[in-house]
This record gives sequence, C-alpha cells and structure tokens, in this order.
Amino acid sequence: MLKKLVSFTALCLSLSACSSLSSPFSSGAAPSGKAVAPYREQVELTGRLNVVYQKDDKPESATVNFNWQQTAQRTDVTLYSPLGSTLATIAVTPQQAVLTQSGKAPRSAPDVDTLSAQMLGWSLPVSGLRDWLQGYAVGADGQPFVASPANDSVTTKDGWRLRYVSWQEVGQNAGENVPGALPQPRRIDAERNASAQADAVSLRIVLDAAPSAPAP
Repeated sequence: MLKKLVSFTALCLSLSACSSLSSPFSSGAAPSGKAVAPYREQVELTGRLNVVYQKDDKPESATVNFNWQQTAQRTDVTLYSPLGSTLATIAVTPQQAVLTQSGKAPRSAPDVDTLSAQMLGWSLPVSGLRDWLQGYAVGADGQPFVASPANDSVTTKDGWRLRYVSWQEVGQNAGENVPGALPQPRRIDAERNASAQADAVSLRIVLDAAPSAPAP
C-alpha cells in the first residue's frame, strides 16, 4: 500500500512539473485600477544587471548584459560580459534547469536559483524574474502584487525586497509616444538578506526596452 502511495505521489509531481512554467498572472490582463501593462507569457528583452554579493565573507560585484526569452514552457537567459562575450546560458523548462558556462560542461538541477548560486557564485532568481520583469510578484502574505509608479515596492514570499525605481512606456523608444500607453518597468532593484538557506544578494536591473511578444 505504501509503495503504491509513493508511486502515485511521484506520478502527480511529475505531471505537475511537466505542465508549464505558467504564472499566476497569465490571464493577460492587469487587475483593475493598476497602471502596469498586462502580463505576457511570451516576452523577449535585453538589459543590464549589476549584482553585489558575498564571497568568502567579502563583498563582490559584477556587471553583465543579458538577453531574456520567455514562453509559457521555457525560459532562456544569456549573460554577456560588457565587451560582448558570452559568460553563461541558462535554459529552464518544467523538467529541469541547465546552466552552461564558457569552457565548462553543462550542469543541471531542478532548482535554477540554487544552480545559479552554485555555478555563478550569486543567485539569479530566474523563477521570480519571470514575473518581476513585468511588474508582477507574489507578496510575503501570498497575495498577488501588481506594481505601478504609485505602488512600487514589495517583499516577496521568498524574501526578496523589490523596488521599481523607474518606468518606461510601450512605444516610447526612439522618441515614439503612444497615447494611453501603460508603464512597464525600466529599472528594478532587488535585495535579499542573508539567511540559513542563502547568502545576501542585491541586484540592479535596467531594461533596454519594454517587453514585447516575439515575432511569430
């Protein structure tokens, strides 16, 4: 009986993991009264990331450029040096996360946040960033958080403090202005204090352009 129960539980977990990387905000519309643009499952964007972290009890920092591609079933992140060379690639599916660094064999694990901390020396919270980059999060109280210029900070359920420092509007790039355009994040600061499970990390993310759906 116990063996059957274990097998059944494993099957349920397997089916759940294989379903998607879908967000709780994937309905395609922001709650009424919120100014942020509607959530999108498919986005592609670029930006810059500055990270400050602890290594051997000493503060370290790094600055990288990144390319982010996201669908309901997959997330692909490429990290580049300021000179343009590829530092690492991260591929996340419901089954696993795979991180590859230049000149090293790929490493995989179920938990991408732990994997990035082990290989990069600092945690890149890919699972959270799927929502955060668009102004969405789940608060420490378990309630959905939707950011706006007037509602710009939250502590997430996994202990990150987010602050949406600046905003951009769809169509504002290259001087273009679209009447009625909704704001999307431009700069996001994220900070997590040290705990028994993780080291202290702070991130500053600057997005080059508002998220948009990839071309079909």
